[in-house]
Amino acid sequence: MKFRPPSVPLITVDPYFSVWSSADRLYDRFTEHWTASPNTINGSVFVDGKEYRFMGEGETEVIPQVQLDVSSLVTEYKFSNDVIDLKLTFYTPLFAEDLYLLSRPVSYLSVCYSLHGKNEADVKIRIDVSEEICINKKNEKAVSAEISTAEGLNFAKIGSKEQSILSCSGDDLRIDWGYFYLTASDKSQMSVVNYDDMTFLRCELALEENLDNFILFSYDDVYSINYFGDFIEAYWKKKNKAIETVIAEAYSEASEMLNRCVLYSDKLRVEAEKAGGDKYADILALAYRQVIAAHKLCVDNEGNNVFISKECFSNGCAATVDVTYPSSPFFLLYNTELLKAMLRPIFKFASSDEWQFDFAPHDVGQYPLVLGQVYGKNHEADGRYRDFQMPVEECGNMLIMMANIAFAEKNTEFFDAYEDTLKGWVKYLEEYGMDPEHQLCTDDFAGHLAHNCNLSLKAIMGIAGYSEMLKMKGKCDEAAYWFSVAESMADNWCKTAANDDGSFRLTFDRPDTFSMKYNMVWDKIWNTGLFAPSVYYSEFRSNCKHINAYGMPLDNRKDYTKSDWLVWTACFAPSKEEFEEFVLPLWNCYNVTPSRVPLTDWYDTVTSLVVGFRHRSVQGGLFIKLLDGEYLRRG
Repeated sequence: MKFRPPSVPLITVDPYFSVWSSADRLYDRFTEHWTASPNTINGSVFVDGKEYRFMGEGETEVIPQVQLDVSSLVTEYKFSNDVIDLKLTFYTPLFAEDLYLLSRPVSYLSVCYSLHGKNEADVKIRIDVSEEICINKKNEKAVSAEISTAEGLNFAKIGSKEQSILSCSGDDLRIDWGYFYLTASDKSQMSVVNYDDMTFLRCELALEENLDNFILFSYDDVYSINYFGDFIEAYWKKKNKAIETVIAEAYSEASEMLNRCVLYSDKLRVEAEKAGGDKYADILALAYRQVIAAHKLCVDNEGNNVFISKECFSNGCAATVDVTYPSSPFFLLYNTELLKAMLRPIFKFASSDEWQFDFAPHDVGQYPLVLGQVYGKNHEADGRYRDFQMPVEECGNMLIMMANIAFAEKNTEFFDAYEDTLKGWVKYLEEYGMDPEHQLCTDDFAGHLAHNCNLSLKAIMGIAGYSEMLKMKGKCDEAAYWFSVAESMADNWCKTAANDDGSFRLTFDRPDTFSMKYNMVWDKIWNTGLFAPSVYYSEFRSNCKHINAYGMPLDNRKDYTKSDWLVWTACFAPSKEEFEEFVLPLWNCYNVTPSRVPLTDWYDTVTSLVVGFRHRSVQGGLFIKLLDGEYLRRG
């Protein structure tokens, strides 16, 4: 693999059950949670009693790593010395269209070897998983571990002695309730060992040459989300099976799941290369697991699916609208039910007595506590809570996503359930969206703005999307009215946002400024015709003049950018070749950045260093080029 991932996905299930390697070689550093807090897993292979380390730090002789390949669902390492060739394959079957498998909290390790120069040898693998997998930090809580046999398999289980389920929330925080399971065949030996001031589960497994030998990592969190006062469970528990039974079923499917993961990844690779080239395909391959694993799929007490995102390494907000919006292209491509499951909590909260505003909320809690908006809540007492809202931003986001769901599903059933709420939000955009007042938007890292041209575009497209949904319902007169509103606003936008050189401004009152106009991409994808193609292309040509070593800045105020918006902006390129050229600096950034974290979406275009954020679901926005065709077009 020519692409060097800044961090390599190993176990990717949900925001808590997530293990990565931030090293070029698996044995150069300890493995870690996406937050960079240690989640130590150590691994060695023994050949006739001689130990060779392949994972984790230590003094033991290593077996040299010779290859690393990362695809959408599979991470494959190869190691070799003069005695043995060893292949490790980490994979998690996060098939977006299969909600049960996506939710099932099981991740796999396949181990395969072949010998050099000898006919046979005793070969075994040893995997040690530390207590850090089930508590926030080592020694922070006492843990208990046990060994058992069930379903013809050997299990090692560990969890905190004090099970404080859903008792805390935050961002840089790991789970401290529930139970981790390490599982292998009945040929394995399981034990509990202590070293480095920690308790470890140990699995020792005798290997068969040239065959896949499997070890499973699983986590039962008991309850997953506090959903407006109800402790709700993960989707996989709908089948009412014990976790040991679920793991045993997963074990029996290990070979099938590996084959399916490989085929699934290969298919995505072909689609991505066709749309945006080989380097674009590299980026999507690294983003896929991260996008899904930044969420938790649950079922509420009314039987509805809810898919709760965590705003990773930001503030820990749950189900944030302006995080869901950039991620939405991924879910429009692969399963609209997951996008609907992200929006249901927003509509539920917006219809409650607690939400008193005439616009959409920003979030509904701090993960894993979905109890109502927390952003700006600390200013409620001094009367400044409203100052921390994002009225145009979130109304536009919700309307655009609802329109995209209707386009993708070719019906308005989901829209119908919330039409009254959306009617209020589109009226808000009509009144305030053309020239937004001084207010927050999702890109205000360099400070709040009034008269934000890109935010105005979001309002215009939100209104247009609402019109399209009414048209689908046969409400032609009402649809025509709202489309005329969008047309008038778009015409006004082109006149008032224009610079003299054919580009468009950051704000209406600041000539000779620039910013990414990514919200306009929906006009191109929907083929609504609000903006002439010349507007897209003149803006794109101007954007190309501002590209630094690692990409185009978000706007003229700072050198940093957002990866999701960079790819949305690249979709205005007149040709595939120009799209590839625009995206190449993003690939270069991830390939060389010294910031060894799961894919960041906020980085410096001059230095390639992370500014903030990592492991965020917004990287689903990178998939938008796959939508830039007929999938969501009208007619």
